[in-house]
Amino acid sequence: MTLSRWGLAVLLALLAGCSTAPIAVHQRHDPGPVPLRANGPADTYSDHHALDVRPGYRVDHHYPAHVSSHRIRFLVLHFTSDDNAAAFRALQGPNVSAHYLITANPARSGSVPVVLQMVPEARRAWHAGVSAWQGRHHLNDTSIGVEIVNDGPEEGTLAGWAPYSDTQIEALIALARDIQARYHLNPTEIVGHSDIAPRRKVDPGPLFPWKRLYEAGIGAWPNDDVVAGYQRHFNRHPPPLHAFLTALAAYGYDVTPVTRLDDQARAAVRAFQMHFRPADYSGEPDTQTAAILWALLARYHPRALCTDETNDHMPSSCLP
Repeated sequence: MTLSRWGLAVLLALLAGCSTAPIAVHQRHDPGPVPLRANGPADTYSDHHALDVRPGYRVDHHYPAHVSSHRIRFLVLHFTSDDNAAAFRALQGPNVSAHYLITANPARSGSVPVVLQMVPEARRAWHAGVSAWQGRHHLNDTSIGVEIVNDGPEEGTLAGWAPYSDTQIEALIALARDIQARYHLNPTEIVGHSDIAPRRKVDPGPLFPWKRLYEAGIGAWPNDDVVAGYQRHFNRHPPPLHAFLTALAAYGYDVTPVTRLDDQARAAVRAFQMHFRPADYSGEPDTQTAAILWALLARYHPRALCTDETNDHMPSSCLP
Protein backbone atom coordinates (compact mmCIF):
# COMPACT_ATOMS: atom_id res chain seq x y z
CA MET A 1 0.00 0.00 0.00
CA THR A 2 1.41 3.38 -1.00
CA LEU A 3 0.56 6.92 0.01
CA SER A 4 -0.66 9.34 -2.61
CA ARG A 5 1.40 12.46 -3.11
CA TRP A 6 -1.32 14.44 -1.29
CA GLY A 7 -1.34 12.03 1.64
CA LEU A 8 2.43 12.09 1.89
CA ALA A 9 2.43 15.88 1.93
CA VAL A 10 -0.15 15.95 4.72
CA LEU A 11 1.83 13.39 6.74
CA LEU A 12 5.02 15.40 6.41
CA ALA A 13 3.22 18.55 7.47
CA LEU A 14 1.83 16.83 10.55
CA LEU A 15 5.21 15.45 11.50
CA ALA A 16 6.78 18.86 11.10
CA GLY A 17 4.21 20.31 13.47
CA CYS A 18 4.82 17.75 16.22
CA SER A 19 7.88 19.55 17.59
CA THR A 20 7.77 23.08 18.89
CA ALA A 21 11.23 23.05 20.53
CA PRO A 22 13.94 25.18 18.87
CA ILE A 23 16.49 23.25 16.84
CA ALA A 24 19.98 23.83 18.24
CA VAL A 25 22.07 22.57 15.34
CA HIS A 26 20.87 22.57 11.70
CA GLN A 27 23.27 19.98 10.37
CA ARG A 28 21.61 19.40 6.99
CA HIS A 29 21.63 23.06 5.94
CA ASP A 30 24.76 24.28 7.71
CA PRO A 31 26.68 26.49 5.25
CA GLY A 32 29.82 26.24 7.37
CA PRO A 33 31.65 28.80 9.46
CA VAL A 34 31.39 32.50 8.97
CA PRO A 35 34.53 33.52 7.06
CA LEU A 36 37.29 34.72 9.34
CA ARG A 37 38.49 38.27 9.15
CA ALA A 38 42.07 39.17 9.99
CA ASN A 39 41.18 39.56 13.65
CA GLY A 40 38.50 36.86 14.00
CA PRO A 41 35.03 35.87 12.75
CA ALA A 42 32.39 38.25 11.47
CA ASP A 43 30.45 40.40 13.91
CA THR A 44 27.03 38.95 13.10
CA TYR A 45 25.53 35.56 12.29
CA SER A 46 22.55 34.80 10.11
CA ASP A 47 19.80 32.44 11.21
CA HIS A 48 21.18 29.83 8.83
CA HIS A 49 24.45 29.27 10.68
CA ALA A 50 24.56 26.34 13.07
CA LEU A 51 24.98 27.48 16.65
CA ASP A 52 24.67 25.58 19.90
CA VAL A 53 21.69 27.08 21.73
CA ARG A 54 22.33 27.65 25.42
CA PRO A 55 20.44 29.75 28.00
CA GLY A 56 21.12 33.40 27.25
CA TYR A 57 23.86 32.85 24.64
CA ARG A 58 24.91 30.83 21.61
CA VAL A 59 28.13 28.92 20.88
CA ASP A 60 29.88 28.56 17.53
CA HIS A 61 31.87 25.31 17.32
CA HIS A 62 33.40 25.96 13.90
CA TYR A 63 36.78 27.27 15.05
CA PRO A 64 38.51 24.56 17.11
CA ALA A 65 42.02 25.22 18.38
CA HIS A 66 44.76 22.98 17.03
CA VAL A 67 46.49 22.39 20.37
CA SER A 68 44.62 20.26 22.91
CA SER A 69 44.74 16.81 24.46
CA HIS A 70 42.56 14.27 26.19
CA ARG A 71 42.10 14.54 29.93
CA ILE A 72 42.83 10.81 30.13
CA ARG A 73 46.53 10.04 30.42
CA PHE A 74 46.51 6.75 32.35
CA LEU A 75 44.57 3.53 32.81
CA VAL A 76 44.74 2.24 36.40
CA LEU A 77 43.83 -1.36 37.25
CA HIS A 78 42.58 -2.42 40.68
CA PHE A 79 41.17 -5.37 42.55
CA THR A 80 38.25 -4.96 44.94
CA SER A 81 39.39 -7.21 47.83
CA ASP A 82 35.73 -8.20 48.07
CA ASP A 83 33.03 -10.23 46.35
CA ASN A 84 30.48 -8.84 43.89
CA ALA A 85 27.98 -7.70 46.52
CA ALA A 86 30.56 -5.89 48.65
CA ALA A 87 32.12 -4.31 45.56
CA PHE A 88 28.74 -2.94 44.47
CA ARG A 89 28.08 -1.50 47.90
CA ALA A 90 31.48 0.18 48.04
CA LEU A 91 31.48 1.56 44.50
CA GLN A 92 27.94 2.91 44.80
CA GLY A 93 28.64 4.43 48.21
CA PRO A 94 29.87 7.91 49.16
CA ASN A 95 33.62 7.27 49.39
CA VAL A 96 34.98 5.51 46.29
CA SER A 97 34.05 4.91 42.67
CA ALA A 98 35.52 3.58 39.45
CA HIS A 99 34.70 4.02 35.81
CA TYR A 100 34.34 0.28 35.19
CA LEU A 101 33.74 -2.88 37.20
CA ILE A 102 34.51 -6.40 36.02
CA THR A 103 32.54 -8.85 38.14
CA ALA A 104 33.77 -12.19 39.44
CA ASN A 105 32.06 -14.06 36.60
CA PRO A 106 31.16 -11.57 33.89
CA ALA A 107 27.86 -12.23 32.15
CA ARG A 108 27.88 -12.59 28.39
CA SER A 109 25.93 -10.96 25.63
CA GLY A 110 26.11 -13.38 22.78
CA SER A 111 29.74 -14.44 22.58
CA VAL A 112 31.34 -11.51 24.42
CA PRO A 113 31.63 -10.57 28.12
CA VAL A 114 29.76 -7.66 29.68
CA VAL A 115 31.61 -4.97 31.66
CA LEU A 116 29.75 -2.61 34.00
CA GLN A 117 30.31 1.13 33.54
CA MET A 118 29.72 3.03 36.78
CA VAL A 119 31.12 6.49 35.95
CA PRO A 120 31.24 8.14 32.50
CA GLU A 121 34.81 8.41 31.20
CA ALA A 122 34.46 12.18 30.93
CA ARG A 123 33.87 12.42 34.67
CA ARG A 124 36.36 12.03 37.51
CA ALA A 125 36.03 8.80 39.52
CA TRP A 126 37.45 8.39 43.02
CA HIS A 127 39.67 5.37 42.52
CA ALA A 128 43.33 6.44 42.68
CA GLY A 129 43.51 8.49 45.87
CA VAL A 130 46.89 9.94 46.82
CA SER A 131 48.90 8.87 43.80
CA ALA A 132 51.68 9.77 41.38
CA TRP A 133 53.13 8.43 38.15
CA GLN A 134 55.64 9.84 35.68
CA GLY A 135 55.73 13.15 37.51
CA ARG A 136 51.96 13.62 37.65
CA HIS A 137 50.05 13.60 40.93
CA HIS A 138 46.39 13.14 41.93
CA LEU A 139 45.71 10.67 39.15
CA ASN A 140 41.95 10.70 39.69
CA ASP A 141 42.09 13.81 37.51
CA THR A 142 43.83 12.16 34.56
CA SER A 143 42.96 8.47 34.60
CA ILE A 144 40.32 5.83 34.00
CA GLY A 145 39.94 3.32 36.82
CA VAL A 146 38.93 -0.32 36.35
CA GLU A 147 38.02 -2.43 39.37
CA ILE A 148 38.18 -6.22 39.07
CA VAL A 149 36.36 -8.33 41.63
CA ASN A 150 39.05 -10.35 43.38
CA ASP A 151 39.56 -11.31 47.03
CA GLY A 152 43.19 -10.19 47.07
CA PRO A 153 45.59 -11.62 49.68
CA GLU A 154 44.74 -13.15 53.01
CA GLU A 155 43.77 -10.41 55.42
CA GLY A 156 46.75 -8.63 56.94
CA THR A 157 49.29 -10.51 54.81
CA LEU A 158 50.99 -10.45 51.43
CA ALA A 159 50.21 -14.14 50.88
CA GLY A 160 47.30 -16.31 49.80
CA TRP A 161 46.49 -14.25 46.73
CA ALA A 162 43.32 -15.04 44.77
CA PRO A 163 43.67 -15.76 41.04
CA TYR A 164 41.80 -13.99 38.25
CA SER A 165 39.48 -15.94 35.97
CA ASP A 166 40.01 -16.28 32.24
CA THR A 167 36.66 -14.60 31.63
CA GLN A 168 37.69 -11.59 33.71
CA ILE A 169 40.94 -11.21 31.79
CA GLU A 170 39.12 -11.67 28.48
CA ALA A 171 36.79 -8.81 29.42
CA LEU A 172 39.66 -6.66 30.67
CA ILE A 173 41.73 -7.16 27.53
CA ALA A 174 38.83 -6.04 25.33
CA LEU A 175 38.10 -3.03 27.56
CA ALA A 176 41.73 -1.97 27.98
CA ARG A 177 42.48 -2.37 24.28
CA ASP A 178 39.56 -0.07 23.47
CA ILE A 179 40.57 2.56 26.05
CA GLN A 180 44.22 2.41 24.99
CA ALA A 181 43.29 2.99 21.35
CA ARG A 182 40.81 5.81 21.98
CA TYR A 183 43.14 7.79 24.23
CA HIS A 184 46.41 6.85 22.50
CA LEU A 185 47.95 5.59 25.74
CA ASN A 186 51.58 4.54 25.75
CA PRO A 187 52.41 1.11 27.22
CA THR A 188 53.87 2.63 30.40
CA GLU A 189 50.66 4.59 30.98
CA ILE A 190 48.74 1.40 31.82
CA VAL A 191 49.52 0.65 35.46
CA GLY A 192 48.32 -0.95 38.66
CA HIS A 193 47.11 0.84 41.76
CA SER A 194 50.24 -0.34 43.56
CA ASP A 195 52.43 1.33 40.92
CA ILE A 196 50.92 4.75 41.54
CA ALA A 197 50.46 4.39 45.33
CA PRO A 198 53.05 1.81 46.44
CA ARG A 199 53.03 2.71 50.13
CA ARG A 200 49.26 2.29 50.41
CA LYS A 201 48.18 -0.30 47.87
CA VAL A 202 49.13 -3.76 46.60
CA ASP A 203 46.50 -4.27 43.88
CA PRO A 204 46.15 -5.82 41.40
CA GLY A 205 48.73 -8.08 43.07
CA PRO A 206 51.37 -10.58 41.91
CA LEU A 207 48.86 -12.99 40.32
CA PHE A 208 47.65 -10.37 37.89
CA PRO A 209 48.75 -11.49 34.38
CA TRP A 210 50.60 -8.42 33.15
CA LYS A 211 52.57 -10.45 30.62
CA ARG A 212 49.36 -11.85 29.14
CA LEU A 213 48.06 -8.32 28.70
CA TYR A 214 51.31 -7.29 27.03
CA GLU A 215 51.01 -10.23 24.64
CA ALA A 216 47.53 -8.94 23.80
CA GLY A 217 49.02 -5.53 22.96
CA ILE A 218 48.31 -3.82 26.29
CA GLY A 219 50.87 -2.32 28.63
CA ALA A 220 54.63 -2.69 29.04
CA TRP A 221 56.91 -5.70 29.36
CA PRO A 222 60.68 -6.13 28.98
CA ASN A 223 62.47 -8.08 26.27
CA ASP A 224 63.78 -11.31 27.82
CA ASP A 225 67.04 -11.28 25.86
CA VAL A 226 67.76 -7.70 26.89
CA VAL A 227 67.04 -8.61 30.51
CA ALA A 228 69.52 -11.48 30.29
CA GLY A 229 72.20 -9.20 28.88
CA TYR A 230 71.76 -6.63 31.62
CA GLN A 231 71.77 -9.30 34.28
CA ARG A 232 75.11 -10.67 33.08
CA HIS A 233 76.52 -7.16 33.39
CA PHE A 234 74.98 -6.50 36.81
CA ASN A 235 76.13 -9.83 38.18
CA ARG A 236 79.65 -8.42 37.77
CA HIS A 237 78.89 -4.75 38.39
CA PRO A 238 75.67 -4.22 40.35
CA PRO A 239 74.34 -0.65 40.32
CA PRO A 240 74.44 1.25 43.61
CA LEU A 241 71.11 1.86 45.32
CA HIS A 242 71.04 5.54 44.39
CA ALA A 243 71.41 4.70 40.69
CA PHE A 244 68.79 1.95 40.95
CA LEU A 245 66.25 4.32 42.51
CA THR A 246 67.08 7.01 39.95
CA ALA A 247 66.23 4.48 37.25
CA LEU A 248 63.02 3.50 39.05
CA ALA A 249 61.97 7.16 39.19
CA ALA A 250 62.84 7.57 35.51
CA TYR A 251 60.46 4.71 34.69
CA GLY A 252 57.62 6.44 36.52
CA TYR A 253 57.59 5.57 40.23
CA ASP A 254 57.29 8.35 42.79
CA VAL A 255 60.49 7.56 44.67
CA THR A 256 63.35 9.72 45.92
CA PRO A 257 66.84 8.36 45.18
CA VAL A 258 68.55 7.66 48.50
CA THR A 259 71.65 5.77 49.59
CA ARG A 260 69.87 3.65 52.23
CA LEU A 261 66.70 1.69 51.56
CA ASP A 262 63.85 3.43 53.41
CA ASP A 263 60.15 2.53 53.58
CA GLN A 264 59.23 4.63 50.56
CA ALA A 265 61.92 3.08 48.40
CA ARG A 266 61.17 -0.47 49.58
CA ALA A 267 57.47 -0.05 48.77
CA ALA A 268 58.28 1.20 45.26
CA VAL A 269 60.68 -1.69 44.65
CA ARG A 270 58.05 -4.18 45.87
CA ALA A 271 55.40 -2.66 43.58
CA PHE A 272 57.78 -2.91 40.63
CA GLN A 273 58.57 -6.53 41.46
CA MET A 274 54.89 -7.45 41.79
CA HIS A 275 54.33 -6.02 38.34
CA PHE A 276 57.37 -7.39 36.51
CA ARG A 277 58.90 -10.13 38.71
CA PRO A 278 55.95 -11.56 40.68
CA ALA A 279 57.80 -14.70 41.77
CA ASP A 280 59.75 -12.63 44.32
CA TYR A 281 58.47 -9.30 45.63
CA SER A 282 60.58 -8.88 48.75
CA GLY A 283 61.15 -5.18 48.11
CA GLU A 284 64.91 -5.74 48.12
CA PRO A 285 66.75 -4.53 45.02
CA ASP A 286 68.77 -7.28 43.35
CA THR A 287 70.53 -7.79 40.04
CA GLN A 288 67.54 -9.45 38.35
CA THR A 289 65.22 -6.61 39.36
CA ALA A 290 67.79 -4.10 38.11
CA ALA A 291 68.13 -5.98 34.82
CA ILE A 292 64.36 -5.92 34.29
CA LEU A 293 64.24 -2.21 35.10
CA TRP A 294 67.08 -1.33 32.74
CA ALA A 295 65.50 -3.43 29.97
CA LEU A 296 62.21 -1.57 30.40
CA LEU A 297 64.01 1.77 30.20
CA ALA A 298 65.84 0.63 27.08
CA ARG A 299 62.52 -0.24 25.44
CA TYR A 300 60.28 2.61 26.60
CA HIS A 301 62.46 5.43 27.98
CA PRO A 302 65.87 5.04 26.30
CA ARG A 303 66.95 8.61 26.98
CA ALA A 304 66.86 7.84 30.69
CA LEU A 305 69.88 5.62 30.10
CA CYS A 306 71.93 8.66 29.14
CA THR A 307 71.69 10.73 32.31
CA ASP A 308 74.89 12.01 33.91
CA GLU A 309 73.75 10.52 37.21
CA THR A 310 73.50 6.94 36.05
CA ASN A 311 75.19 6.41 32.71
CA ASP A 312 78.13 4.64 34.35
CA HIS A 313 75.69 2.01 35.58
CA MET A 314 73.50 1.77 32.49
CA PRO A 315 75.38 -0.07 29.74
CA SER A 316 73.49 1.18 26.71
CA SER A 317 74.14 3.45 23.78
CA CYS A 318 72.71 6.92 24.28
CA LEU A 319 70.41 8.32 21.65
CA PRO A 320 71.66 11.34 19.71
